[in-house]
Amino acid sequence: MGWEQDQTKRDEYFMRTALELALQGRGWVSPNPVVGAVIVNESGQIIGQGYHERYGDLHAERNALKNCKEPPAGATMYVTLEPCCHHGRQPPCTDAILEAGISRVVVGSGDPNPLVSGKGIEILRAHGVEVTEGVLREDCDRANEIFFHYIRTGTPYVVMKYAMTLDGKIAAYTGSSKWITGEEARRHVQHLRGDLQGIMAGIGTVLADDPQLTCRLPGARNPVRIICDSRLRIPLQSRLVTTAREVPTLIATASEDMDAIRRLEDRGCRILYVGKAAGRYDGLTDSRARGIDLKELMHRLGQEKIDSILLEGGGTLNWSALQSGIVQRVMAYVSPKIFGGESARSPVEGRGVTTPQFAWRLKETAVSRLGEDLLIDGRL
Repeated sequence: MGWEQDQTKRDEYFMRTALELALQGRGWVSPNPVVGAVIVNESGQIIGQGYHERYGDLHAERNALKNCKEPPAGATMYVTLEPCCHHGRQPPCTDAILEAGISRVVVGSGDPNPLVSGKGIEILRAHGVEVTEGVLREDCDRANEIFFHYIRTGTPYVVMKYAMTLDGKIAAYTGSSKWITGEEARRHVQHLRGDLQGIMAGIGTVLADDPQLTCRLPGARNPVRIICDSRLRIPLQSRLVTTAREVPTLIATASEDMDAIRRLEDRGCRILYVGKAAGRYDGLTDSRARGIDLKELMHRLGQEKIDSILLEGGGTLNWSALQSGIVQRVMAYVSPKIFGGESARSPVEGRGVTTPQFAWRLKETAVSRLGEDLLIDGRL
């Protein structure tokens, strides 16, 4: 591959390997970042590699050092995120790198955590370690966009997901919605549920569909279930309530009905009291939307260390989420079907914007095929 003559190619190759390792921790390390590390000797051979596998377990750098096949002194370490230099659930990775005698460290992303944020690199350089920064930075940043958002804002990264027909319907006029998309698209959604820490829906979806909101992939973890239910209308016999002792279930409400709260808590649900949203209309905000304050809810969930949410709401909750400014990403699964029906539901309802200039716009949009369906994925 011409590594001997081209250091850039060599660095990018091994950083890609580290990045592939990092992504294996997705869904398991939250609210920590995904990180991968590869150790390469002077002959260009990988002698150790590892990634952050579970929240609270060894960090990627220490896992890579533990897995070394030969002494790492004088070797180069490739790591997707700046090594930490503070004591948390694990000791500083900078200490382990220095103790191992690593001579060069190649870093993908800088760490925006104020406890690190350049300090890890400074410590390594101060002890004579050569540090190269920004290798495949864009790819490494993208791998940790959830962590970066969470550490900077203290609130979860929200992905609005919905499936619709070519004419923009999420159900037939009868309310029937199974199934809009095919098996491949539905399996893709299950991976999303496993990757993100929480899944949120509104009481309308619960009453209409009685969903379970779990991840059905073998060996995957279930997200925390969050239900927006301002008046505590969730039925005690719903699948969410009857399985609340098995899967963490939070109900966000503005209700102070203590009898209803006790009944739900007795069945294993946790209740989060959240105030009602302020009402106004300025072309973006609908004065009639008087559900719970979603911004306040996001701050409360951030305090619960929930760093990411898959929003699987209906049209009403999706509209409120967009109005509140809590959505970072939209993933729309589009099926080559046409339902028709003027009363059939759409993914985003509410009053709508007054003119096209107020439309929410996606950037960095990608389109991919999943069986017969299309996925349109973009950031707000």
